[in-house]
Amino acid sequence: MGTQTENETETGKAAEAGSDSGDRRGAGPEAGAAVGAGAAGSGTTEPDAEVEPDAEVGPDAEVDPATAPEPEARVAHGVGQGAAAIVSAALGVVSLTGSWLGTVAAASETLVGQLETAAGSSVAIQVEEIYGDAWRTSALWGGLFALTALLIGVVVLARPAFGTPGAGQAPWIRSVAWAGVALGAVGLLLAVLKYTDVLLGLPATG
Repeated sequence: MGTQTENETETGKAAEAGSDSGDRRGAGPEAGAAVGAGAAGSGTTEPDAEVEPDAEVGPDAEVDPATAPEPEARVAHGVGQGAAAIVSAALGVVSLTGSWLGTVAAASETLVGQLETAAGSSVAIQVEEIYGDAWRTSALWGGLFALTALLIGVVVLARPAFGTPGAGQAPWIRSVAWAGVALGAVGLLLAVLKYTDVLLGLPATG
């Protein structure tokens, strides 16, 4: 009986020991997971925070007016000013070099003077009717071209003041417009001097 009791006691202890070891083996993965979670929670490394984009990308994004492309109307407006500036400079050159209109008008005036001058007219009258009127006509046409160039150039230079506030003008447009104004002013001055016989007047006949 004493031996049987001791055996039963030893058997009970062995069973309890196996049960404890089984519990420890069963709790092993869960304990490992808990330890891993604790290590992850207590670590100093944090995930990178999301960075918001500096500007929206899409059809609803706001566009800075300073970097926005020029509207088509403004582009067309600049093209018109550039063309007018070029026309002004070209007319200024024509006023100095002469035009076919001035040449034809001078030739016509010469022909009229020859027809109206009598054969017995004095030399002074012949020079005045044949050459003087023709030269003045040529100067008149040159002055008209010069005045037109001057006015167009001034309009181009003054146009930004009457247009959209803050709208600039390309430097090359202003340069060409100033060239037209200068050429027109010089051409107009020479035309006036020639028309009044101050410059290259009629030769003395007598």
